[in-house]
Amino acid sequence: MLLIDGDIIAYRIACACEGDEVGSSYYKSNLDSYLSGVLLKYPEMEYIVYLTGKGNFRHDVAVTAPYKGNRDPNSRPTLLQEVRHYLLEAYDAVVINGCEADDAIATAASTLYLGKAVMASIDKDFDQIAGVHYNFVKDIEYTIQPWEGLLNFYIQIIVGDAVDNIIGVDGMGNVGARDLLQGCTKEGDLWEICVDQIGWDRALENARLVWLQREAGQLWEPPECSITKEQSE
Repeated sequence: MLLIDGDIIAYRIACACEGDEVGSSYYKSNLDSYLSGVLLKYPEMEYIVYLTGKGNFRHDVAVTAPYKGNRDPNSRPTLLQEVRHYLLEAYDAVVINGCEADDAIATAASTLYLGKAVMASIDKDFDQIAGVHYNFVKDIEYTIQPWEGLLNFYIQIIVGDAVDNIIGVDGMGNVGARDLLQGCTKEGDLWEICVDQIGWDRALENARLVWLQREAGQLWEPPECSITKEQSE
């Protein structure tokens, strides 16, 4: 099953068509052409396009800074809603409420279509998910192994995500975080390093914000390890 990140595609098409009049159909042919390139990469696969809908549990999780609070809602491309509507109308896109399209893709790839899915996106957040990935901008297919995906997730905890307003360790980038975690062989050790870097509460907050759900309604919990919250304070 080809699991397509419709949020990314809708935004890119809407930006590409910025300046066109609302009601113009040009964006439709642009979108059809764009999506056909993705679908032709996997002609024998069925596909599902996912879009983020209303509500997101992460807004309740975020304490240090509002989740995506650094985004200006007025900066969205003018045609974004029209493009999204066309994805619903022409491609039977599935709208995900309460979380994000990313969570639904991760859940589908990890359960229903385990070992039989391709995740199509350019979002680096998907690199925490084991399986086959397709970057449709660079036209690159690659595979993430389970431990590699887990390591990428813990790197995200430390680094945070400036795009989503998730605050990580000041001055720490992916290379530095990877160096910190590289020698670990157990998940508990990865978690202990994260706690050492930003404290238990902040590490848990970041983890729950960056974690892509593997099942509906999931809220990430720390692994068993030698350190407890009380010991870390």
